[in-house]
Amino acid sequence: MLYQNDKELFRLLREKLYTSVVGDILDRMGRLHQFLPPQVRPLRDDMIIAGRAMPVLEADVTGFVTENGNNRLMEKNFGLMLEALDAIGEDEVYLCPDSSLRYALIGEIMCTRMNIRKAAGAVVNGYHRDTRGILALDMPVFSRGPYAQDQGPRGKVLDYRVPIEAGGVRIEPGDIVFGDYDGVVIIPRSIEAEVVEQAYEKATGENFVADRIRGGLSAVESWNRYKIM
Repeated sequence: MLYQNDKELFRLLREKLYTSVVGDILDRMGRLHQFLPPQVRPLRDDMIIAGRAMPVLEADVTGFVTENGNNRLMEKNFGLMLEALDAIGEDEVYLCPDSSLRYALIGEIMCTRMNIRKAAGAVVNGYHRDTRGILALDMPVFSRGPYAQDQGPRGKVLDYRVPIEAGGVRIEPGDIVFGDYDGVVIIPRSIEAEVVEQAYEKATGENFVADRIRGGLSAVESWNRYKIM
């Protein structure tokens, strides 16, 4: 067994694996749509995120509050965003799916609360703001880029710890979120042990093959012999 608990699992992902090799294994298993859109990038090139998803359901709105409506949640600033921030657990990832690209989904104060809660970081399929403040926290955050416009009068969190879809990828609470410079991949909890074990074997094999190629082995010979590329 490569790991005994989540702490060891996430350390293994960060230190020994990379999203490319995990994606290859998921492809082999028929899970062909597990990467978030390529526009979702780390704020800093060396950031790596590994943790369990706490999916957050966001919706566009018009105005800070909506009075005399049928949904009392619409009368709350930010909807359930503050409750979601207080609920996030250690090594969880605040994961917000698709929304319109009119406002930032995450900022410094939100990340500060996550940091205190010992969250693994945040991944949003949209914009962030307060870039310098977030970078100062040294917490992994992935987004489509910086944009200062606030979500206050434009978006609300409707729920959290619920299944969501982000960029065509279905994400369940507790799925593994793994991101590096090459992208963000979702590993379904139901197959995580098999994926991680096979990814580790492939990564080890790739290092071996790279050494052989550096030693003069051709690409054709390498593939015919090891079936790794």
